Amino acid sequence: MYISDFETRTRTPRQRAWQIAATVCDPEIPVLTIEDLGILRDVQVAEGDRITVTITPTYSGCPAMDAIRDDVKAAFAKEGYADVTVDLVLAPAWTTDWMTEAGKAKLREYGIAPPTGKSDAARHAGPIRLQMAVKCPQCSSLHTKELTRFGSTSCKALYVCQDCKEPFDYFKVL
Repeated sequence: MYISDFETRTRTPRQRAWQIAATVCDPEIPVLTIEDLGILRDVQVAEGDRITVTITPTYSGCPAMDAIRDDVKAAFAKEGYADVTVDLVLAPAWTTDWMTEAGKAKLREYGIAPPTGKSDAARHAGPIRLQMAVKCPQCSSLHTKELTRFGSTSCKALYVCQDCKEPFDYFKVL
């Protein structure tokens, strides 16, 4: 996306800082930014260009958070910001509802089935929803089978398409 010099000059410091943070990619799924994933929660700019970035992990034990924190700091350092703090917040808990539609499309193009439906994050009681079918990101078939509930990361399950025979990750609804 092209951004004109005028647009760059007329942005607020917070908008510029958000844009810098939003360029950081997830180390486990490099086609997604932390904004696409919905883990970028807030960016604040204080006196003297002190930046505070708030992120929420996809789950409390996510090992990628250290790498994301370092990548956020590096992105700001590249733009000349020296005083950057990255805060990790666990509440409210992250949900796949926070993922952008663009992020879900990027997952599909990358070969990972995006989460479908809404999470039950706001509801803690009641019936448990079951996933009836997961669409293959390769051929769009619904004739798929879960091989294991836990895939390459805790956020994903491993599936195989019964039509094209390709295995693929499915980003679980959380």
